[in-house]
Amino acid sequence: MPVTIRNIIPADNAPLAAIIRATFDEFDTVPKTGTVYSDPETDKLYDLFQTPGSAYFIAEEDGVILGGCGLFPTRGLPEGCAELVKYYLSSAARGKGIGKTLMERTFEGAKELGYKEIYLESFPDFTKAISIYEKADFRYLDKPLGNSGHFACTVWMLKTL
Repeated sequence: MPVTIRNIIPADNAPLAAIIRATFDEFDTVPKTGTVYSDPETDKLYDLFQTPGSAYFIAEEDGVILGGCGLFPTRGLPEGCAELVKYYLSSAARGKGIGKTLMERTFEGAKELGYKEIYLESFPDFTKAISIYEKADFRYLDKPLGNSGHFACTVWMLKTL
């Protein structure tokens, strides 16, 4: 059965939180404080993505959640800019083009919502993700934009749609 890309539903909360935290543990990423790992919203992503101007897409195969990727109108971002957020794949789903498909659907969603730019924050440890961002024409920034509350992130990037 092919991978399906769909909108988030309430039942996705627990599997997504597990994938996100497992990724940090897998890459031994520290600190965990000031990141999505410790963010209480990580356990309630469906609720978070009911915010106007946001969207979250799930990759699923045979009823198994493989990962997700979202857009959020983070406070303090420039007009017409959303943040690419909570983009994580299970270890079993990586390297199969699923992440690229998921990210491209997120770009389409951003355009549908009227955004002109997408901002993201990451960690140097996530080298494969950063490589994907570079290939998707994200460019590096010298400092963060907006107020995500994820003060521990040290990689900031921006893409024009």
